[in-house]
Amino acid sequence: MTDYTVKTVARLSGVSVRTLHHYDEIGLLKPARVGANGYRYYGREALLRLQQILFHRELGMPLAAIAALLDDPGFDRLAALRSHRERLRQQVARGRQLIETIDATLAALEGETKMDETKMYLGFEPETQARHEAWLSARYGGGMDDRVARSKAGLAAMGESAAQALVAQGEALEAEFALALQAGAPPDSTATQVLARRWCDWISRAWNRAPDRNAFEGLSRLYEDHPEFRARYEARCAGLTDYLGAAMRAFAERELA
Repeated sequence: MTDYTVKTVARLSGVSVRTLHHYDEIGLLKPARVGANGYRYYGREALLRLQQILFHRELGMPLAAIAALLDDPGFDRLAALRSHRERLRQQVARGRQLIETIDATLAALEGETKMDETKMYLGFEPETQARHEAWLSARYGGGMDDRVARSKAGLAAMGESAAQALVAQGEALEAEFALALQAGAPPDSTATQVLARRWCDWISRAWNRAPDRNAFEGLSRLYEDHPEFRARYEARCAGLTDYLGAAMRAFAERELA
């Protein structure tokens, strides 16, 4: 079996030697062995673990959370890779749609074709957001408009970089829920309820207010009832929509007034 020095792993992965040393010090990524000369040597298992670390860092997950996830006896590397692949596939599909929108707009501006105004905004997230807002108003009444407005005002006050970080944190939590489902953890298990608490905290930041029991339970029903939310979660992991909803309701019953 081939062992790789820390410098070789740094070159292969793009992670600095200093960062690899830090990962070793905090127990996130230990070398297979340390030579008599003090050099760290990494084997195939360590390289695979480093790959998972980098995938989860892409999701915005803190190092401590990554360590806890990877060290969990129920962690399924194959399931995690499939989840990463699906997320990236969705990003690629959206990127392709945006490229098509750009190409169509360029062709129209250059006089080659006539632009179809109904397709000018395909691929943009605000289009999806607008549909969600309209659905919420139709389903829950005009009072929902004020809640949406407060939430958007809070996100705007954060600044773009902080708002993007918040979105990344939400996606990371979705991935963790998917892994918990794939590992067979019940929605009301201790581990999943820890995720539910973090999800509630995340919702509080996204809404610019803490949800009460009715609001959190209502949100769980929204995920299950809204076709786009259901499609989103089912694309990440089959059964995730109902699993997330059940975990949220269990948390709301136990923890929220």
